[in-house]
Amino acid sequence: MALFGKGKSQPPKKKQIDSVKTSAHTQQLASGEASPEFTVGGLWTDLLGRLGIRSAQLLIVGALAGFLIIGMLRLTMIVIPTLLAVIISCALWPLVVKLRKTFSPMLSAWIVFLGTFLVLGGIGTGLVFSVINEWPKLVDKAVQGFNQLNDMVQTLLGDLPFQIDQSQIDDAVKTVTNFITSSQFGTGALNTLSAAGSFLTGLVLLLVILFFFLKDGDRIWAFAVSWTPSHYRNKWIQSGDRALKTFGGYIRGTATVALVDAIGITATLLIVRVPLAIPLGVIVFLGSFVPMVGATVAGVLATLIALVTNGPVVALIVLASVIVVNQLEGNFLQPVVMASALNLHPLVVLLALTGGTVLAGIIGAVLAVPLVAAAWAVIKVWTGRDKSNPVAEASADIQTEAEIEEEDEALDNKDHDLDDSAEAPKG
Repeated sequence: MALFGKGKSQPPKKKQIDSVKTSAHTQQLASGEASPEFTVGGLWTDLLGRLGIRSAQLLIVGALAGFLIIGMLRLTMIVIPTLLAVIISCALWPLVVKLRKTFSPMLSAWIVFLGTFLVLGGIGTGLVFSVINEWPKLVDKAVQGFNQLNDMVQTLLGDLPFQIDQSQIDDAVKTVTNFITSSQFGTGALNTLSAAGSFLTGLVLLLVILFFFLKDGDRIWAFAVSWTPSHYRNKWIQSGDRALKTFGGYIRGTATVALVDAIGITATLLIVRVPLAIPLGVIVFLGSFVPMVGATVAGVLATLIALVTNGPVVALIVLASVIVVNQLEGNFLQPVVMASALNLHPLVVLLALTGGTVLAGIIGAVLAVPLVAAAWAVIKVWTGRDKSNPVAEASADIQTEAEIEEEDEALDNKDHDLDDSAEAPKG
């Protein structure tokens, strides 16, 4: 608190310097040689000048970032498979490093690549096709459940002075149903990988890039670091290490959280005998890769299907299980499993999801959060925030300043009371 104290006397040396400056200025005024108040150099050194320079810098950086984003959107056939390959390879890289202690880099890469492709690819393909086959039934059941829920709400709101236009609700439901049951929905979901190419081409490119990252990832990174200035090389290496840990931790943590969500909700659906439990569990698992909204939307879908097939009591049980699973995820799994990987405020996550969805659809929503998390980890390295906690320091400064203001107000009130008592007439 002493650092913020008021009324400190200036050091003697500073007083001497100020007196010398004052006497020199007085002599200039006496001799008529005073410097002009306005100078051209002052345009760039005063507050407005510095603000203008910084604004110009921000505009240039923003323009470069805009051109970069536009270029990436024009080259989605290359950019999106590369980003997916980078994120997946970061998740698999620790396994490659362990295998390299026994096998050659080529053999280690092939083992991890083929094992991942056969296990995850085979299981994922079977589950996805099971969802695709049951998708029309899922949509029909969900629409019926929504209609039943809507009827219940209309009955409860029947005595209110205002009425909800039922025709608009029916039109909205019909529009959404026609879209998600049409061939355009499936085609659009597949073509979000690239606006100009096919899904198959992007998938083949993804697999090729992923293999080379698993085989030569360390050499590729060393080649990139070799072009950096030597006095900044340490920060570049630390940035790559933080990005590797962020991407890998995010994918592994998200997969763990998604698996727990899917198991919990699927087990509940099987216990209460809700039909289409396995496809719904797959949807919950896949939806969990979209933070904050994916698992919630999948849980609402499961609740609606339980409402139309098993009645309101079972639907309430499913809804309760969805809420419990989401609370478990938010209060336990996320902090424990993904504490170091996803160190972002929920508002930042929401804004990243919105921006990614606007720029690249479903793939953008999946990639936005890990990219923002990795970018923030790199920014902390370059600004020194990885070694300290400036937010806590700023909070302490704010609290200290508030305490000082309270003390000053108390002193002012005390002085005012003393003045009043001194001015009061004596009896």
